[in-house]
Amino acid sequence: MKTMFFLPKRYLLAMAISLASAAALAAAPAPRLKLQSWSQAEQLSINALAFLPGPSTTERLASAREGLFLLDAQGRELTRLKGSFEGVDSRAQGANVLVASLDSTRQQALIVSLDPQNRQWDTPLYLPVRDFPVNGLCLYRDGASNLFVFLVGEEGKGEQWLVGNGERLSDSAQRVRGLPLPPDAKTCQVQDSANQLFVNEERVGWWAYPASSEAETVRVPVAMRAPFGDLRQSAGAMAVLPGGLLGLDPEAAQLHVYQQQGEGWSAKANLPLAGLKEPENLAARLTKSGIEVLLRDDDNGHLYQGEISWKPTPVPLPPVLPSVAAIVQSEPVARQGDAADDPAIWVHPTTPGLSRVLGTNKKQGLLAYDLRGKLLQELPVGRLNNVDVRANFKLGTQTVDLAVASNRDRNSLSLFSIDRTSGELREAGEITTPLKEIYGICLFQPAEGELYAFANGKDGRFVQYRLSAPDGVVKGQLVRQFSVDSQPEGCVADEQRQRLFLGEEDVGVWAVDARAEQPATLSRVIEVGQTLHADVEGMALYQAGGRDYLVISSQGNDSYLVLDAQPPYAVRGAFRVGLNAAAGIDGASETDGLEVTSVNLGGPWSQGMLVVQDGRKRMPEQAQNFKFVPWADVAKALRLP
Repeated sequence: MKTMFFLPKRYLLAMAISLASAAALAAAPAPRLKLQSWSQAEQLSINALAFLPGPSTTERLASAREGLFLLDAQGRELTRLKGSFEGVDSRAQGANVLVASLDSTRQQALIVSLDPQNRQWDTPLYLPVRDFPVNGLCLYRDGASNLFVFLVGEEGKGEQWLVGNGERLSDSAQRVRGLPLPPDAKTCQVQDSANQLFVNEERVGWWAYPASSEAETVRVPVAMRAPFGDLRQSAGAMAVLPGGLLGLDPEAAQLHVYQQQGEGWSAKANLPLAGLKEPENLAARLTKSGIEVLLRDDDNGHLYQGEISWKPTPVPLPPVLPSVAAIVQSEPVARQGDAADDPAIWVHPTTPGLSRVLGTNKKQGLLAYDLRGKLLQELPVGRLNNVDVRANFKLGTQTVDLAVASNRDRNSLSLFSIDRTSGELREAGEITTPLKEIYGICLFQPAEGELYAFANGKDGRFVQYRLSAPDGVVKGQLVRQFSVDSQPEGCVADEQRQRLFLGEEDVGVWAVDARAEQPATLSRVIEVGQTLHADVEGMALYQAGGRDYLVISSQGNDSYLVLDAQPPYAVRGAFRVGLNAAAGIDGASETDGLEVTSVNLGGPWSQGMLVVQDGRKRMPEQAQNFKFVPWADVAKALRLP
């Protein structure tokens, strides 16, 4: 797992764009701003303004020492929520509007539903009192209709809270994650469609972060203070639009206009705010002819409205992938950092509800969970990376099921017998390999009485072993070796077609004949590109009723790809494992290993189960774990036949 604060290449790119944009300004028609006083509302001690959501609405929202207000276009009060408030942000909620603000008296953030038609406020939902002063807040609705609020606190403290889903406000707020922010950040805004969170750093500039709760913590600059950008004094309040950002420099009394260009931003205009001494609050929305804005002068409390004769160009966005939710998650592993890696599913031969999910902890050993995610066993045998399971293995005179894992401590295969009645795991031996850095593993069982293990190393080398234990001790006979050009890891064997699928992390997925006596000729299944994003990680097969699907962890964009497991390997779709608001289970991201079964395990698992490793555990933030997803939900999301 990686935590970064900005990317130097992007930073330099943004600097270059900012420095080059001055020449472009002279050549392009310059945006213009016309402001006029908005005098009707000046009898109130307003500190923040916002447009009511909706393309044709004329009402405005305001926070003040006298309450939260719904105002008409002239600033006349329509309704108020009594109290003393600072800051305001909003999102549509069906016919209603959800409004976020800070209660100055209680020193707490709140979300409240407003019925603008009947001019009625509902009971507010308060976030718990924080252990840091909150400077600002903003709302965010993701592609799965989850509603979040970001808190911007002093000394770089930031938090993301889940407060609703769909048109429903939650009964209580749930903390999703902490977020390191600039030490003097005061305000934030989110562009929902782009999943971007914008935060100011007063003496430096404006930053963009991924807003998704499952995203990696990175930031890129939007605009910087001189000499690195066009900002003269300080970065204040912002307003965001699709493809654009408006930012206030309150000390220089300027409004900056920016257009997004790929991953960077270019300055379109620096508009002087004549007559304003300390412009503070800023709100904006698109109109047919430009951008409508609302401003407040902190020097005298006067309010202004106006229009900018320019519209940002929306940037292309990645496709919105369907989201499915885990309904069960395992207990977190007992080690911090990048620890959990690969799951396997052991199916009980007579009572499917007693099946187990095995998982590797590459800082500890092998773990076994029940179908409710409760930890049942832990075997501290070393740094296990990948694991796979097959049934009906002859261990001397006994018939057991066998789990095999790659052991990075000894570059070996660690073997475990599984009692077919109780599901209890026991160590069953070890097979040394010639690999220098063992990594992935998968099993192949072409016929009764046969079992093979494929293991790979980071240098691209694969070894294939025939496993047997006639005298009760598992032995491995090396029967084949082959290689790929770069680092592999995930693999899965298709017994029905005697085929092995293997992943080359930065390249794609290959198929090769799994039989030891056949040549290891690679054939391409899918390349890394727009659909499959490196790293290519875990792989599994879903096989039922003639439906054969290959499921792949597309780690680079936190998604999972499903394609036919037969040529021409048609792509059936991609999806994400998103947040389950009702169950309080976070989504899954940065997934290493995964596994799937088509066996009816009962209840929600009647069409099988998908298990994925979660590389970023949120809500609450804990050590990594595994997420359990009903296959029926995947099939529905992708409209699989």
